[in-house]
Amino acid sequence: MAQKNDLSKLPLGTQVIPSEEFVHYCEAEFERRLNSGEDFDEAAYRGVMETVTARLKLLESGSAA
Repeated sequence: MAQKNDLSKLPLGTQVIPSEEFVHYCEAEFERRLNSGEDFDEAAYRGVMETVTARLKLLESGSAA
């Protein structure tokens, strides 16, 4: 089932920054996992999310090596 989010409400032609879209996705997924009743490593999830977000921001800025 497709999940609706705030990004689908943006006007046509609006540029979405990949790192921001990724953060929105991760936050929704974090809440889903938190409410699923299953165990997951919250600290590891946040750590990986921050690492990937930082890398995406580097790529967006053109500073990636």
